[in-house]
Amino acid sequence: MEQFICNSCGKKYDIKLTLWKCECGGVFNIVKETPRINKLAWNNYPKSLWRYVETMPFAKDSNTWKSITMGEGQSPLIVLDPLEPNTYVKVEYMMPTLSFKDRGAAVLMTKAKELGVSKVIADSSGNAGTAIAAYAARCHIACDIYLSDETSPKKIAQIKAHGANIKAIHGTREDVAAAAQKAVNEEKVFYASHVYNPYFYEGTKTYAYEIYEQLSGAPDSLIIPVGNGTLLLGAFYGFKELLENGLIDKMPKMIAVQAANCAPLVQAYENGRDVAAPVTNQGTLAEGIAIAAPARSKQILEAVRETCGIFIDIEEAEILNARQMLAAKGFYVEVTSAVNYAAYLKYKKQPEEKIVIPLCGAGIKSN
Repeated sequence: MEQFICNSCGKKYDIKLTLWKCECGGVFNIVKETPRINKLAWNNYPKSLWRYVETMPFAKDSNTWKSITMGEGQSPLIVLDPLEPNTYVKVEYMMPTLSFKDRGAAVLMTKAKELGVSKVIADSSGNAGTAIAAYAARCHIACDIYLSDETSPKKIAQIKAHGANIKAIHGTREDVAAAAQKAVNEEKVFYASHVYNPYFYEGTKTYAYEIYEQLSGAPDSLIIPVGNGTLLLGAFYGFKELLENGLIDKMPKMIAVQAANCAPLVQAYENGRDVAAPVTNQGTLAEGIAIAAPARSKQILEAVRETCGIFIDIEEAEILNARQMLAAKGFYVEVTSAVNYAAYLKYKKQPEEKIVIPLCGAGIKSN
């Protein structure tokens, strides 16, 4: 029987359709052992993130993913500039819905279909909602997406195109999440949350597996934007599995990036706290990481500290400047994704330090 375990109190639960958090309020992880990695088996699968399906907690004979996949994963890893040959960008916007969130959504919705789910509810700043909507459509599952009424119209149009119902909420990102969670509890349906459901991280961990294959090892550092931490935690878990299988001999340093106008994790890190205290979002162009109270702050802070990483905060002018600079190099990213390059420009890298930066979302998603 598959089980969840609370990250706070350690209580275990059998996985059920309507279960999404512990009675103590804590978030869930999946009860599982470190998967044994057989690299030779990867070639038995398509050139997508499902190449690594044997490391995910699905039954060995499960083929549900085959009717759901749209070829997500295996994004290019490219040298950013010939003058900086050790700095790479991983072009995550080359995904079916144009963001890295497809990694988690594909895996999470595959699990939802296996559980016999007929409807899902999700809340999002945009990209996760788009990804969940697209894969819900692939699964023929009804879908409600809760968003801020100030979300980019282009993201809203994309979600509607996949047939999802838009629930526009006036208020903060936390108000949006609260409205979605209230609906989940009232309707007793599946909460397809990229924050609370740990199957989402089974998808984002493939980011690490791909980098390992593309570099034939681990980089020295990863620069990753952090709101709710779905990519950073996925990368951390993926590289940890590679380390525990003896395929790499060190963990990459996690360099986490937040917008200065909404930086609860930066504050917690600088003040030596284990959990981030909620902050007030002062308003930032980086809507995708404007999370004032990240539910997995404890895990995010642990991952950064365990890898001897750091947090970097970015001002609004730096975000726009970095976006223009990336575009001049041929990479047109959405505004939130530009914080990564802004952080790279501020980061004091070592000579020969091998760095990977994700280009998380396509520029056409932003206004």
